[in-house]
Amino acid sequence: MFFNLANTRLFEYLPEIILPAIGSTLVMLFFSMVLGLVIGTIVAVVLATTSPFGLKPNSKINKTVGFAVNMIRSFPVIILIVAISPVTRALVGTSIGEKAAIVPLTLAAFPVIARYMEASLLEVDRNVILAARSFGASNSQIMFKVLFTEALPSIVSGLTTTTILFLASTTLAGAVGAGGLGAVALTFGYQRFDDVMMYAIVIILFVMVLAIQGIGELIYKKVKE
Repeated sequence: MFFNLANTRLFEYLPEIILPAIGSTLVMLFFSMVLGLVIGTIVAVVLATTSPFGLKPNSKINKTVGFAVNMIRSFPVIILIVAISPVTRALVGTSIGEKAAIVPLTLAAFPVIARYMEASLLEVDRNVILAARSFGASNSQIMFKVLFTEALPSIVSGLTTTTILFLASTTLAGAVGAGGLGAVALTFGYQRFDDVMMYAIVIILFVMVLAIQGIGELIYKKVKE
């Protein structure tokens, strides 16, 4: 039989282990995405503003910030979690658990968000900017009242994709002591040869992905109207 039903303790683990793990995963995902969005938005504004096609081109700042963003993006999440563990420990007092995982996940998320936002902002029709300038709008007004408004559907789409990507990253964090569904799948599924537990976690993650995608699509349609 494909599943070893005799060895599984799925229903025993459900209330005490799986449900709390879902909560831990959602906490890690929520806070890392919120913090990543805040930092990523600031970085995206700097990149888009100083771009050669931006409101105030500045090659030196753009290349410096862009290099830092690309450097952070080059690290796989699981390596980043291990590499900055001393920094994580200094910031939150520990390098394990869901609170500790939020630090490297945020660090990994904000460059991705920043690049999505930068691309969305730079894709806005230049004629819209020229029209805003003709009405005497300042650079900050153009950025936040024109560019962000026009780019919002694209930004929402990018954030949906990023959230799904980092849901997978929370499971990697679980493999190195962060808890959550990744740790449950590894400890109670893989290491104990419990196939039912393993695939139950896969199904839960699949449902979470569908939920995130569905919410993202609803928001996209709302802002597109």
